[in-house]
Amino acid sequence: MRIWVVLLLVGLIGSQIWVSAFREDAEDNEFAEFEDFEDEDAAAASASHDRPPTTEQQKAAPPDAKTVIKETEDEEEEDTIVEDEDDNEFEHFQDEEEFEGFDNERPVSVDKTDEKEVPKITITKVPLHLRTNWDSFYMEMLMLAGLTVYFINFFTGKNKNQRIANAWFSTHRQLLEDNFTLVGDDGKMEIENPGLIKESEHSYTLWCSGRLCCEGMLVELKLLKRQDLVGVIGQIIRPTMDQIQIRVDMAREDMDSFVFCLATKKSGLRLSKEMQDLSLYCPERRAGEKFGVPSNMCVMSEMGEVSSTLLDSRVTSLVNKYQDMIEFMHFSDQYSGPKQTEDTATLVKLPEVKRVLIFCFNIPIKNQGMQESIDQMLPMMHLVFYFMDKVKRFRLGKESKQKADKNRARVEEAFLKTTHAARAEAAAAKREEKRRQEKERIMLEEDPEKQRKWEEKDMKRQMKKKAPKMKQLKVKAL
Repeated sequence: MRIWVVLLLVGLIGSQIWVSAFREDAEDNEFAEFEDFEDEDAAAASASHDRPPTTEQQKAAPPDAKTVIKETEDEEEEDTIVEDEDDNEFEHFQDEEEFEGFDNERPVSVDKTDEKEVPKITITKVPLHLRTNWDSFYMEMLMLAGLTVYFINFFTGKNKNQRIANAWFSTHRQLLEDNFTLVGDDGKMEIENPGLIKESEHSYTLWCSGRLCCEGMLVELKLLKRQDLVGVIGQIIRPTMDQIQIRVDMAREDMDSFVFCLATKKSGLRLSKEMQDLSLYCPERRAGEKFGVPSNMCVMSEMGEVSSTLLDSRVTSLVNKYQDMIEFMHFSDQYSGPKQTEDTATLVKLPEVKRVLIFCFNIPIKNQGMQESIDQMLPMMHLVFYFMDKVKRFRLGKESKQKADKNRARVEEAFLKTTHAARAEAAAAKREEKRRQEKERIMLEEDPEKQRKWEEKDMKRQMKKKAPKMKQLKVKAL
């Protein structure tokens, strides 16, 4: 689909260049339409020279010319009499009896009262006729072609994303129903046909619940924006892949205290900067060769015991076989999402944390059929269930457990130090609000004695607050 979109865009650009060149040729000869008028004026001028002079022209001519014309006419009449059809045609204009009541010498007096106003004729300027050539509408044609391409791409991309989502759900439905009681139902609202929920044209979600050792599992299909023409062009410039993200919420007693992440180098760098728990507990990224995984991956672990236990031979063989599909795996008991955008000084308490297992897999649909690519995703779902059971059974050693507790206490202490001023300010604001409410309550009781006592008590408190603090030393008697 990308190839024909690119070919269509190239064709549109080429047609625009051809139309602009044709328009320039037409504009170079833009005065061609006036050449016909010049030829007609020249023909009319030549015809007027050949035509014999009329009576008006004779009157307008100088006296010498009139006498010469008269003499020549008399001489011609003496020799022969020739009837000219043109003269006979306009002869009635020279007959005085033809026009009765017309005085050439004296104008007829007309009464101004009977005179009617002559209507004023306004000649409307008619615009030039629009050209019937198609090159005058090349912008409109380009706009229509662009809209056509956009809508065609929208419907084709939308349908393809829908087919990918339905193919994934139909392939994994039996496996999900074998491991969960409810598939496609979050329990919050009744759904007639449980299944994938369409969040947008490129995003689908699926909620599963009813399994031991976990509270629920959320599956998100994050497909490419195939319905967006701008997104398709962006994919050509910077290609990406369809992804499926799975989040498993573990119960508190079914997961020990540790933070672990296996990801590609690019995703690992991004996660270490964005995720709060990884930046605090796993600042160091180690090469994947040390743990038996591909070299394009990195491992971030709070303790070495966690890495050696989770990355066993079965997991490493599966990761090496399907390394193109695995984007990252993030396990944490301190997951609080991305870093807070607000300043830490404005926070009063630590954000709420959860125990989660997050998996992100790529869906390769480029060089092979859709159904075949979806079938290859089944081992990834088996890997998810394998880690759920393994994390439930895994327990840290005594030293690792103490180290994990110290790390969490250290993070909490550092947070309290940075937010001490904010907490003190919040406590002061809370006390001031409480004092203001108490004052309003006393003032509304209409008891002057009680109001006086409260004011004296408040004055003593203010004086005690302003008094300098002194230390009291105890001296033993000799």
